[in-house]
Amino acid sequence: MKDAAQPDVIVIGAGVVGLSAAIAAQARGLSVTVLDREGPAAGASAGNAGAFAFTDILPLASPGILKKAPKWLLDPLGPLSVPPAYAVQIAPWMFRFWRACSPGRVAHSTTAQTAIMDLSKAELEPFLTATGTLPMLRKEGNLQVYESEAELKASLPGWKARAEHGIEFRHMGAAEMAEIQPGLAPRFTHGTFTPGWYSIADPKLYTLALADHFRAKGGIIERAEVTALRPVEGGVELTSNGKTRRADQVVLSAGAFSHQIARTLGERIPLETERGYNTTLPQDAFDLRTQVTFGGHGFVVTRLSTGIRVGGAVELGGLKLPPNFRRSEAMLKKAQKFLPGFKSEGGVQWMGFRPSLPDSLPAIGRARATGRVIYAFGHGHLGLTQSAGTARLVAELLTGQRPAIDIQSFSPQRF
Repeated sequence: MKDAAQPDVIVIGAGVVGLSAAIAAQARGLSVTVLDREGPAAGASAGNAGAFAFTDILPLASPGILKKAPKWLLDPLGPLSVPPAYAVQIAPWMFRFWRACSPGRVAHSTTAQTAIMDLSKAELEPFLTATGTLPMLRKEGNLQVYESEAELKASLPGWKARAEHGIEFRHMGAAEMAEIQPGLAPRFTHGTFTPGWYSIADPKLYTLALADHFRAKGGIIERAEVTALRPVEGGVELTSNGKTRRADQVVLSAGAFSHQIARTLGERIPLETERGYNTTLPQDAFDLRTQVTFGGHGFVVTRLSTGIRVGGAVELGGLKLPPNFRRSEAMLKKAQKFLPGFKSEGGVQWMGFRPSLPDSLPAIGRARATGRVIYAFGHGHLGLTQSAGTARLVAELLTGQRPAIDIQSFSPQRF
């Protein structure tokens, strides 16, 4: 017999994906408790660039990245780095990443990524309206800048793939770029503007607002570190802080720590951690009109309601190595060169863990050991972007409905 205090669903993870899934489940009449090792918005959901990057359909794993990677890896402070202390440990993941870069796999990943992007974009504004957060949405586009015509031409295959999937953009020269974003250094001669790139006023404040909405609707959020899951008759048993509790169903959405918990169910999912760095500066640091992406250097500059954020890059360094804030400083120095007049004083540095799978697709689906555990993690750079779409898919799985899109490509057992 079910304990009266046993919730219908326990969601593990109070980041933007976990809280969005909790709210979607709650909206379908389920009683939901959220557990998180640190509390709402404590991880990557707090310090990301704040973008709903619906046009970013191309996987990180691609032939293009293979061409750039050797040069980038030679620079320890460049767009992509692997600390020597972690190189051996990450070698199996890198092999899977290399395999995912084949043209056929890239085409498959792009199609799957487009499907979840389209769903997430369609779900976003209704979700924001329902949670009272629509005023936080911004539609200011994104400007990708290039330092030569040759660099623009090298990007064209990616833009061709976006065009085939109906994504709007336009290429331009320096004069038109200056109309969209004044103050760029003359070294940037070409650019591509994507008007369908949305952003949120501040990702941490947004995630905290979701937590407030969830609580206001009767949801419970507790600080607790879940260390193990076990299928039991009529539900799932969780071990957290040395105690056990049960739920009818569990959603595992614990970001970069998710694979450790999944391992207690006997599954080995190749989740790795892209450590992202940024610096958030006062609002008067620069007159920023749109998000600017310096793709050749692996970072973006974003205008938030709480300041100007300079961040990005990929450091494949796991969960235990200490932060290397020289990476933040390197991006800040480049921002000063690329945006003359940029004020770099008074910034706050941050490092966070992006949970990433080798093929750049998330894991969304049921655990092999029990259909009562649903995985929703591994979104990499796209957790905020895909949060509303993932929430719908999770809620449909929880309630026995057919998912809105084919989720076979996101199967946790695909590796």
